[in-house]
Amino acid sequence: MTTTPATSSSQPAAAPPARKLRLTVDDYVAGVRRGDRAILARAITLLESTTPAHEAQAQEVLHRLLPFTGQAKRIGITGVPGAGKSTFIESFGCYLCQQGHRVAVLAIDPSSSRSRGSILGDKTRMEKLAGEPNAFIRPSPSGGTLGGVARRTREARMLCDAAGFDVVITETVGVGQSEFVLRSMVDFFLLILVAGTGDDLQGIKRGIMEMADHILINKADGDNRPRAEAARGEQAMALHYLSPATPTWKTEVALCSGLTGEGIPAVWQTVERFYTELNASGVISARRQRNRLYWMEELVTDELLRRFHRHHAQRTLRPQIEKALLAGEITAVRAAHQLLDAFDHQPGRQPLMPPRSPEAVPPGPA
Repeated sequence: MTTTPATSSSQPAAAPPARKLRLTVDDYVAGVRRGDRAILARAITLLESTTPAHEAQAQEVLHRLLPFTGQAKRIGITGVPGAGKSTFIESFGCYLCQQGHRVAVLAIDPSSSRSRGSILGDKTRMEKLAGEPNAFIRPSPSGGTLGGVARRTREARMLCDAAGFDVVITETVGVGQSEFVLRSMVDFFLLILVAGTGDDLQGIKRGIMEMADHILINKADGDNRPRAEAARGEQAMALHYLSPATPTWKTEVALCSGLTGEGIPAVWQTVERFYTELNASGVISARRQRNRLYWMEELVTDELLRRFHRHHAQRTLRPQIEKALLAGEITAVRAAHQLLDAFDHQPGRQPLMPPRSPEAVPPGPA
């Protein structure tokens, strides 16, 4: 008796291709250019690594991708805690995807003081948007960085731009006036507020309002609608006393509901009008040039600080100086100068200030 061979339907399914453990610069560049979200995510992880070999590879990837950047609309979104930023971004992002856009969201979460990892996890807060094939969400811990943005946010935005995402949204933790860091990396700065919460932090809101290109009163639905209308009037009146954040552009206040989607199309119309008007006048191009200079200075400061803490001479001298400082034998200013002198001194070069011995300094007030 002959047996019938097993049909193809009964055979086990072919295993998916194995994930390549190590990617070359060419792999990263090609993957990002074709919009491969998995490789894009790995490229951003590479950027965030502090391993010297990874840093060198990441910078080469960025250099190779630089000619393919600069086309995306750069939108920054911030607001007071509880304003519904994530709900708004999900509705806004889904609307843009439905209109044929490709949307990347760089969501900067607060960092755990212990693990330094993200606390909120934006992918779990934007499940609908995360399921869109034309959307990419990358949560990153702020790591305590000034301005509520991660250290590599700008580079991550460049990668998303090179991957073909034409709208890149950066959402911050909403930390107050230090949001100027976000302002320095985006074209359009959107501030989201909410009425009916008893929020009277006018000093904080004013500091952010001075940088906003558009202000939204969110959660303008249901019983909260009258309060939202009143808040819009109050914020519009406050804007009369502030200089515009962007030359020739008038900041306006509008209502929206991230929950129902009301007002979302109007927000996008405002963004498109912003780019149409200010691209023609060269304002956006000039802003991006200033932002690049600011970024360079920020990187110089950051790198100097890293080199300082790694410097052998200052690390050797630090325990002695700290002991003298805690004992009240030296001022904090003089202690700082001595550490900087140790860092600055190189063979054949005069230090910034003559070295001082902590033991030779007469006791003084702390």
